[in-house]
Amino acid sequence: MSILVTGANGQLGTELRNVSAGSRNRYIFTDVNELPGVETLHLDATDLDAVRIVADTEGVDAIINCAAYTNVDGAESDHGLCDLLNRQLPANLAAIARERNALLVHISTDYVFGGNASVPYREDSVPDPTGVYGATKLLGENAILSSGCRYLILRTAWLYSPYGKNFVKTMLRLTAERDSLKVVFDQVGTPTYAEDLARVIVDLVDGGKVEESGIYHYTNEGVTSWYDFALAICQLGGNRCDIQPCHSDEFPSKVHRPHYSVLDKTKIKNTFSLRIPYWLDSLERCVERLKG
Repeated sequence: MSILVTGANGQLGTELRNVSAGSRNRYIFTDVNELPGVETLHLDATDLDAVRIVADTEGVDAIINCAAYTNVDGAESDHGLCDLLNRQLPANLAAIARERNALLVHISTDYVFGGNASVPYREDSVPDPTGVYGATKLLGENAILSSGCRYLILRTAWLYSPYGKNFVKTMLRLTAERDSLKVVFDQVGTPTYAEDLARVIVDLVDGGKVEESGIYHYTNEGVTSWYDFALAICQLGGNRCDIQPCHSDEFPSKVHRPHYSVLDKTKIKNTFSLRIPYWLDSLERCVERLKG
């Protein structure tokens, strides 16, 4: 089986490269950006014809879409590019998947919800995005749903890894450099270690376990705030920074960030018999990798 991966040089794409190294299937890693020392096929996934040529040439049986515009604040002033990457790009991939009867695995986000709930969001909870980022990600989901292709949409949250820019790497650096800092405590959710998500994706795709199309939620287990997340990162990193909790309004943002973005994972656990690691255990594994 040939599996096309878009956005392969990002956090999740890089972890997919690592996790799939021993797969019996053939993974074709593509990205619009090239990185030194990384073998990646150059592909602009917003170009429908270019994707079609690669899919036909490589005999693609499945597509994993890791490409997205993820700058939540930047999206408010860059609506065009955000819409292109978060709506049009998955629409293109869905069209190719339908033509080839291929499976499309698409990564979505907790930001399709408004964050005003008091219980974990289920897959059938009513979306209510509050900014351009969440709105365009929801439009991307809808484009896939209406395409007629076979799909697996995975909504995730608070993604981090040893690669790229993310909260864990930023906090490790800041808590090593500074004596004190403030982190918001009134936004709660669940961190997601990209390696854990990548393993689930490879297991489902390689094992041919996706028999029916559907939307699923995946994060690590448990619930925490950004403040408690930062404390754990600092402690695991061996730093001694004084971290103080603060309210979100002390850090003004162009967009309302969800105060509660916990995703209910009952559906994916029951459907695919998954055991999902606790967020703190996964964080410890990531920090050890970064130390190493």
